[in-house]
Amino acid sequence: MPCKSNFTTTIFFHTSQTQLKQFCFGLYYYLILTFMEKRKLSFWDIWNMSFGFLGIQMGFALQNANASRILQIFGADVHELSWFWIVAPLTGLIVQPIIGYYSDRTWTKLGRRRPYFLTGALLASMGLILMPNADMFTAFMPALWVGAGMLMIMDASFNVAMEPFRALVADLLPSDQRTLGFSIQTVLIGIGAVIGSWLPYVLTNWFGVLNESGPGEVPTNLLLSFIIGASVLVCSILITVFTTKEYSPEEMAQFSEADEEIEEESSSLFDIFSDFRKMPLTMKQLSSVQFFSWFGLFGMWVFSTPAIAHHVYGLALDDHGDAFQRAGDWVGILFGVYNGVSAIYAFFLPAIAKKLGRKMTYAIGLVFGGLGLISIYFVPNENWLFLSMFGIGIAWASILAMPYAILAGSIPAKKMGVYMGIFNFFIVLPQIINALIGGPIVKYVYGGNPIFALILSGVSLLIAAALVTKVKDVDDTVIITNN
Repeated sequence: MPCKSNFTTTIFFHTSQTQLKQFCFGLYYYLILTFMEKRKLSFWDIWNMSFGFLGIQMGFALQNANASRILQIFGADVHELSWFWIVAPLTGLIVQPIIGYYSDRTWTKLGRRRPYFLTGALLASMGLILMPNADMFTAFMPALWVGAGMLMIMDASFNVAMEPFRALVADLLPSDQRTLGFSIQTVLIGIGAVIGSWLPYVLTNWFGVLNESGPGEVPTNLLLSFIIGASVLVCSILITVFTTKEYSPEEMAQFSEADEEIEEESSSLFDIFSDFRKMPLTMKQLSSVQFFSWFGLFGMWVFSTPAIAHHVYGLALDDHGDAFQRAGDWVGILFGVYNGVSAIYAFFLPAIAKKLGRKMTYAIGLVFGGLGLISIYFVPNENWLFLSMFGIGIAWASILAMPYAILAGSIPAKKMGVYMGIFNFFIVLPQIINALIGGPIVKYVYGGNPIFALILSGVSLLIAAALVTKVKDVDDTVIITNN
């Protein structure tokens, strides 16, 4: 009997111990799943987190609209401008993956991402102030060289600041808030772009700031616009820096427990190349979508002014007189319109994506943009171009938000920064290719008529829309309602 009692007691003890271990093990993972999920942020938390994008895009808009004009004032020939502009995608190709790699491995009192976009903002603001004032340095080197150098600094600095912002949204937001996060970024991008595009016009026509100057001098309205842009850039970045708290390394490690472990001791900058080879399937599929999207966008930015001046205004291709300048001013207004449409439409993207899914929302936006670009060929006068810009604005909002919302769910948390940087390859490569072949195609294939370059851009966006349907969105959720 004692032996039987001891045997029964032993069996009971071990059984209870095993059950207790299983219970504790299950409780541990329940607590992890319950309390270690990324917390949902309020609308204003997400707004403040992304507010720096307003300043970045305002600076970009000032650069995009006026850098060529400034370089021409300092003596650049028209046929040289494309070579200055190719610097932008080239610097992005080199800088963004490196910044992404190091931001994944940086932990300071300011956090993981914030040191990079703060540094980028300070350098970019310096470039914004010095570029239109390059003639101050003529005692040391020609103003054109200084201006081109400041353009390179701005491009590199904007790239330093921009991609950590993309990674910050993926770092801090749970999957079901990422579409909202990238959509708010798109809203702020649109607001900044409209302000930057229209600021020189507003200063002259609303506040009486002079827009005329002597030979080799930049007009006062441009000088003041760039100074304002630099100030807004720094202030908007500081708002993000002081209102946003990043997760600690320990918290990020908890979030990525299910991810493949990364051996930090064998990590090096050259891992970017192995990461490129090992990119997730979703990222590979999105790369072709990005290629055709940004090939089309670059063609629109480069050829809109000559295409609209020649095809809509009926000007000769070599007419650069007052009528051409008015056409150029109108293109600036149109660009502000599509950015404004983008900012408004971005507010509706989360709701549309929940109803239709992220892929369908993305594809529909690209179709609108493709048709908007093609419609420029058919408009009877310049006022109808607002309708074209409506479609392009919808596409622009979709391109700025949806691919990142789709991509973020497929990337390991520990490599969010480097993969966001690598993803930029598929933005800059099509721009570089278009910069190299776009001009010769217009000259030798289209007989010098740039309107066909806009049609090609529209077709490129339609191809991108078709390719979206092949993308695997690993964590998309669609809300189905029964009427």
